Amino acid sequence: MLYFYTLKVNGMQEENGQKLFYPIGEVAQMFDLPASTIRFWEKEFTILKPEKNKKGNRLFTPKDIKNLRLIYHLVKERGYTLQGAKSKLKTSQDDAEKSAEITESLHKIRNFLVELKTGL
Repeated sequence: MLYFYTLKVNGMQEENGQKLFYPIGEVAQMFDLPASTIRFWEKEFTILKPEKNKKGNRLFTPKDIKNLRLIYHLVKERGYTLQGAKSKLKTSQDDAEKSAEITESLHKIRNFLVELKTGL
């Protein structure tokens, strides 16, 4: 049986230790991008739909983070143009997701190996 718990930390809800919403500043730090780029991508890509609070601040869900990671992979790592990334997401989003997962796994393996090498 799965137990879910919700915890309020610094005004943000957490469920099972994962935040339900991330402010744009945290998201920008996650991807090492300026917030303006994320706002621009929000206008360009229909799969990004962050919630907005009463003040109008953007709050990104884990699903939005996953979609941002996919856009980041296509645009920054694979070198797609914005139009090319939009097209790729429309035609074969599953392939793009698999490619992003593989790239992320390879980065983790590389980082592990580099740490192992420096530890020797």
